[in-house]
Parts: sequence; structure tokens; C-alpha cells
Amino acid sequence: MGYKIIGDSCLDLTREMRGDPKFQIVPLTLQVDDVTMTDDEAFDQKAFLELVRKGRGCPKTACPSPEAFKRAYECEEEDIYVLTLSSHLSGSYNSAMIGKSLYEEEHGHKNILVIDSESASSGELNLALAICDLCEKGMGFGEVSHKILEMRDKQQTYFVLDSLEYLRKNGRLTGLQAFFATALNIKPVMGADHGVIVKLDQARGVGKAFARMCEIAVRNAGDAMGKRVVIAHCNALQRARQVKQELEKLGMAGEVVITETAGVATLYAGDGGIILAL
Repeated sequence: MGYKIIGDSCLDLTREMRGDPKFQIVPLTLQVDDVTMTDDEAFDQKAFLELVRKGRGCPKTACPSPEAFKRAYECEEEDIYVLTLSSHLSGSYNSAMIGKSLYEEEHGHKNILVIDSESASSGELNLALAICDLCEKGMGFGEVSHKILEMRDKQQTYFVLDSLEYLRKNGRLTGLQAFFATALNIKPVMGADHGVIVKLDQARGVGKAFARMCEIAVRNAGDAMGKRVVIAHCNALQRARQVKQELEKLGMAGEVVITETAGVATLYAGDGGIILAL
């Protein structure tokens, strides 16, 4: 019995969580020019960033196969919660759903909830931590499923990146947005509208953009002011701590979890990127 949380590799677990058997990652594949690698526990962030910097073309990702998800469901736990990237950004959700159908055809029914996070990175981790909280309180699969989907619908994701280039090249942004951000040192404050990337505001310079992101997050938090905040960073621990301090200065009093991006979020966020979820 028990429960398990399965995520695609944009579920950016903390170092402590990576060794916890409650969690399992089904990795995406990363490609830079002619180099293809699996976004698993062997991922080397600094080496990957250097590979991207030297690369000639646009780095890309490929979602896991349905069969990979099916194999992950073949575990002893009866309650399985699956967290994927926004279905607007990746095919992971569809693969996880097909994998569920394949599992049920072969093995019969098991409690499997596949959740389109409508987010990424820190958003996926925030939901994973909430699932743990609910399960540890002794709630059953049905109640946990209901509450986590409610939370997913209310969760907000924000991010500030040094460059939007790889998001643009992979079709997630318009070229105009990326041009102004690069040419004028204007840093957009971005967010997600049910999994679709949107621009919320902008500021000149990354420091002011972080401050504006925090202001927007606190303003929109409402009754979530005491809730958990998750900050994911790409090779930018000091920036993550700066964002934490800014949130605390603005009155956020809940738990703050800081984690580092794995391969997928590193590719799209780029060196120095910050992703915030609450």
C-alpha cells in the first residue's frame, strides 16, 4: 500500500528529496546540437550550461514515452500521484495519461491521478510537497486528489530570466518580447495563465524585476500569505536568497523552499533564472 509521487524531470526535487523512495522521476531527453542526454540523476548543470553556451543550434527537449510512465506505475504502492509539466509546454501529460491506460490494460485498476501542473519546476515541487502533507495527515486517495486539484487551480507561478531566447526559439514566446528584453535590458516578469506563459510586467535590470515579481506575488497571494513558497534557481543560489528576503520583507511569513533546476528547467530558464511558485 502507501503512496508514491512520480514526476517528469521538471519536478525539481531538493537534494534531500532525491533520495526519498516516495519520489520517482521519469526523465525527459535533452538535445544540444548532436549531443543527446537523459535528464536524470547524472545531470551536470554546469557542464550542460557550458554545452548550451557553445552550441550552434537551439537546444530542445523530448518528453518521456508512455511506456516509461507505465513502467513507473508498476510499483507496489497503490496510490500514485503523477505530476507533469504544463500540457501547453510539453507532451509529458499526454504520455503519462497514455501510460496509465497501458498500465490498466495490462494490470487492471490502480489509484493513479495524473496531474497537469499547469506550471513547471517550482510549481511541480510545490504540488508534490502538498501531496506529501495531505497523505501524511492520513487522507485517502479521493480526498487528496480533490484537494490537490483545487490547489493546482489556485497556484501561481512567476519567473524572471536573464534571457528569453530559448523560450522564444522553442515557440513559447513571440520574437518581439525576446528582442526588447535583450536589446534594452528590460527584464519581463512572466507568469502562467493555466499553464500558458504570459507577461505580467517588466523592469529595467534583473534586480528590479525580482522586486517587482515579489510585489506581484504578494499582492496576488491573498489568503495564501502564510502558505509555502517554492523558489527554483538555475545556478543562482544568491539570487534565490535575495528573492526569499524580498518576500519576507513584503510580509510573506510561510515556509520557503529553495531548490535547484534540473535539465529541463535549466535549458529554458538559463543561467541565473528564478522560478517562483505559491
